[in-house]
Amino acid sequence: MRKNIVAGNWKMNTTLQDGQALISEIVNMVQDEVTGSNVEVVVCPPFPFLSTISKHLPEGGLIHLGAQNCHQKDSGAYTGEVSARMLQSVGVEYVILGHSERRQYFREDDELLSQKLKAALAAGLKPIFCVGESLETREADETFNFISKQLKDGLFHLSNEEFDQVVIAYEPIWAIGTGKTATSAQAQEVHAFIREQIARAYDAEAALNTTILYGGSANAQNARELFSQPDVDGGLIGGASLKSRDFTDIIKSF
Repeated sequence: MRKNIVAGNWKMNTTLQDGQALISEIVNMVQDEVTGSNVEVVVCPPFPFLSTISKHLPEGGLIHLGAQNCHQKDSGAYTGEVSARMLQSVGVEYVILGHSERRQYFREDDELLSQKLKAALAAGLKPIFCVGESLETREADETFNFISKQLKDGLFHLSNEEFDQVVIAYEPIWAIGTGKTATSAQAQEVHAFIREQIARAYDAEAALNTTILYGGSANAQNARELFSQPDVDGGLIGGASLKSRDFTDIIKSF
């Protein structure tokens, strides 16, 4: 049975002190209000805070640690970069790869992302692999072709065993940071399409077991409706993950 996951992507936000206060609030709220839930909670702080934030997480796997990116090489003369092995050594379990902001601002393409996937998996990390279309692509009625290509070029080169470790996040770029959100029907339509593509590339069991998250401005008000869709297994949450009350309410939407 596939997991329900709510992952908070802090992006380039907070100071260490603010991050510590935020995670303390989240931990307390989740312990008080969400214990026993069928949802896995992940927080993805900026790189400099990972080791410190990990020390604030309770034992027992109530909240898991994620990173926002990794380099495709294990080590070497790559000043300013962070490897998957480094992340694993400080307690990171998940890593976001292919976020639309990485694709747009840092020109990350599917060839590079396929290398990052391999590096993350080799280090024992669970990738959260992002796909999604721009407003221009959606208005041209090319959403399915575009996402199919992202999946094929960036992800479907993995073996069955490797693919079993991957979480997919659908993030309509036109709904990130704009205040717009895909309707629950729009989200479900694309999530169902992604699951169909997985079944074609692998098999029906892989499609059934793959967790697919929605990542486009989900918030405490719309999360319950989004998560009620049969192929939406949770969310990759941006701005709302920086507010402990909102983030906890999203988790409770299950």
